[in-house]
Amino acid sequence: KVPMATRKNGDALIAALGQPAAYPHPVDAVRVIETHISWVLLTGNYAYKIKKPVDLGFLDFTTLAARRHYCEEELRLNQRLAAGLYREVVPITGSPDHPKIGGAGPAIEYAVKMRQFAQSALLDAALARGEVSTAAIEKLAATIADFHTQLLPQDSAHGGDTRASVLALARDNFSQMLRLLDNAEDIDKLAAIRNWTVREYDRHHPRFEHRYADGSVRECHGDLHLGNIALIDGAATPFDCIEFNPALRWMDVASEVAFLMMDLEARGRRDLAFTFISAYLEATGDYAGARLLPFYLVYRAIVRAKVHLMRAAQPDISPARRAHATAGSRRYTGYALARMHEARGAVIITHGFSGS
Repeated sequence: KVPMATRKNGDALIAALGQPAAYPHPVDAVRVIETHISWVLLTGNYAYKIKKPVDLGFLDFTTLAARRHYCEEELRLNQRLAAGLYREVVPITGSPDHPKIGGAGPAIEYAVKMRQFAQSALLDAALARGEVSTAAIEKLAATIADFHTQLLPQDSAHGGDTRASVLALARDNFSQMLRLLDNAEDIDKLAAIRNWTVREYDRHHPRFEHRYADGSVRECHGDLHLGNIALIDGAATPFDCIEFNPALRWMDVASEVAFLMMDLEARGRRDLAFTFISAYLEATGDYAGARLLPFYLVYRAIVRAKVHLMRAAQPDISPARRAHATAGSRRYTGYALARMHEARGAVIITHGFSGS
């Protein structure tokens, strides 16, 4: 077997997969969407997701065996919430210059085969068009609440990862970002968020420990932001959960719902953010988790800021996309700063006879 072990081989393979003859079904044209860790080839009825041969510390896709394993994990995990989208893991045979999806012979690469949907169906795009209703968000909250309720707590589930410190994961985000920043103002802002994160964690440490003990840590989706939810057949369907690192998937359910709440708020839809969290809490009764939402909202904003920053730092990106990714990173960092300094609300209660 010949692994696609270099970025150069990967580029050659992706270019060759732009030819319709590489597929076992009719294809008129192929469009490629690239992220910091994968290529997605859109062929019409189906999409094929191929993992990049990269090692980013929190994931390692540098061997063919690893890429096959994580393709299989991606299929397994995403069928929990998006069974209608995820079909199978398929081998890619031949050579990087003349590949064949599902062909005979040794595999040189693997891909996750999915049902293709229009990019306009993504919830972030629909939100920008003003096409996400309160009813859709309430239904999504019910879906996530039901999903979380059915998951086994970490200590009861077979194959659960060793308990990871919430603070350790947060600190990793800051360390990875600071290595990529050279603007003094950006560095100062990130340092302020890091210091607040440590203080907030220390303040709530007993609550974090209790959440582990009471079974609130479960094998969640792990990456529940608007870009990973699509309107499929009228329903908001989460997909593309984290498959590459169990420590980023086994989490407090409060951290999971904070991700979507944060993304809605960061995009100016605080009304839908509170619709979502209110419906979720009503369905689950997990009001204790709400005490940790401020911490997790900031944590999740930094996760998204990091992803954008890492994309901006990749050498293959165009200047326009680099500027877009940098702006996205600063937007989420700005949200985190605003959340840190948000004033506490007040409840004003009046009583007496009507009209008094």
